[in-house]
Amino acid sequence: MCRYLLKHFLNLVVFAVSLSAAEAVFSEELIEGEDFVCVTLDGGAGGYEAFPDVCRLADGRLFCVFYDGYGHVAWPDANVFKTGGRVSGCYSEDEGKTWSEPFVVFDSPFDDRDPSVTVLEDGTVLCNFFLLDKPVEQEKWYRKLGTWYIRSNDNGQTWSEPTPISDRYFVSAPIRVLENGRWVVGLYSEEPNWEAAVAVSDDGGRWWKPVVIPTGNLKVDAETDVIQRSDGSLLAFMRHREGEGPLPMAWSVSCDNGDTWSEAESAGFSGHCPYLYKTPEGVFVLGTRTGPTPIEGENVVPWSTTIRISSDEGKTWSLPETADPHLGAYPSMVTLKDGSTLFVYYEEGDGSNIRARKFRITDGKIEWLKF
Repeated sequence: MCRYLLKHFLNLVVFAVSLSAAEAVFSEELIEGEDFVCVTLDGGAGGYEAFPDVCRLADGRLFCVFYDGYGHVAWPDANVFKTGGRVSGCYSEDEGKTWSEPFVVFDSPFDDRDPSVTVLEDGTVLCNFFLLDKPVEQEKWYRKLGTWYIRSNDNGQTWSEPTPISDRYFVSAPIRVLENGRWVVGLYSEEPNWEAAVAVSDDGGRWWKPVVIPTGNLKVDAETDVIQRSDGSLLAFMRHREGEGPLPMAWSVSCDNGDTWSEAESAGFSGHCPYLYKTPEGVFVLGTRTGPTPIEGENVVPWSTTIRISSDEGKTWSLPETADPHLGAYPSMVTLKDGSTLFVYYEEGDGSNIRARKFRITDGKIEWLKF
């Protein structure tokens, strides 16, 4: 399932049926201003905000980018919003408690989707995303216009012209900078078959080489993300494909900085939109939307926003913990100055907003913090 496919988006309405389950499994009522804050309520392009990503700028502020449109898919429409969905952003000067008014980061004549951000050692900010245009004539779905990135040398105030990463693949994760300086970004495609991939660049993003991750008999919708382990190897996680039963997420490892990958294996649990993060203590955190059918023993709401942790760099994972019963997810994480983690995600539904929570991991347990 890809977030931009309307037919799959219809599946999300089943979340309404799960409300009673949510009350039973997640009894804690989240209080705005204490348990979570709203990063933005209206980006200015129609009132629907989704797919956020957050980073820390060189000047110490937090910077959050997000999809800003009038619905889950916002085609260019002269009667609604003539340039369609766009990438917007906002700043926080107090570690995520409050956020600035949103501003436009990138707005083309098309639907600009799923942005992510990375800050380089010299303070340069990279923002990657992909573009879609609405179908024409007898086309069934859409026209894909590739994955791109832009860069800023002034903490997001102004941006370069877009540079292409791939004309074939989509993106759902930030550019990761490896220890040797190589750039790696997780990619995916639905043509000719659902495919997981990465792109690597050794020249600072001017030229990119796509590398397919072999998935064997596993069915994945990808949304690939990558993290580097302490031994230098790379761990990739991929979203499961929709279908009957709790189909598993997949993982793969590269021992040569992304040039080749092991055949993907089952993670043993389902999930969408993986985001991989490493705490200052070395704990791996996996943020996802849980699948529609959690496996036995997972006491979470179907479709909810969840996190798992790993103390062995992704070899084994904890059971999921519900961060929010909202089905939006597409999380991102950043380390706060006190060593805790800011967890940013979106709600989904009419008028969807961007939310943020805070947590700390102590002795292998997740502690949710108050604002």
